[in-house]
Amino acid sequence: MKIKLFIICLLLLTSQVFAEIKKVDNQEIIALMKSGIPIIDIRTADEWKNTGVIQQSHLLTFFDNQGNHNTEKWMTSLKLIANKNDPVILICRSGRRSGIVAKILEEQENYTRIYDASSGMVSWINSKHKTFKPN
Repeated sequence: MKIKLFIICLLLLTSQVFAEIKKVDNQEIIALMKSGIPIIDIRTADEWKNTGVIQQSHLLTFFDNQGNHNTEKWMTSLKLIANKNDPVILICRSGRRSGIVAKILEEQENYTRIYDASSGMVSWINSKHKTFKPN
């Protein structure tokens, strides 16, 4: 009995220690959002205006037009939406930038449940899913 309890405790602890970055497609994004997981659109304001955004997206630019970023400032905004124990979905144009940000959340900020929109807004739009003009 003690061994079983030890194994269960060990599994629970290791699942919290190791972050999980999971690549997700459009259908998974929809399901995750329906379950209340926030989606963070890390693109620039110009990109949001050009293509629109997914309804309920939190618009938090990570990289500026020159590729610069301020992780500390961005994290301050993200923590108002989700803390490191909360799941979060990241999306950019194609999945490249969201993958970079997912790694930062995992390795530097200790986020444990990160969903990365693997093909980004390109896939969302190509699949004819609705977008909305940001305010």
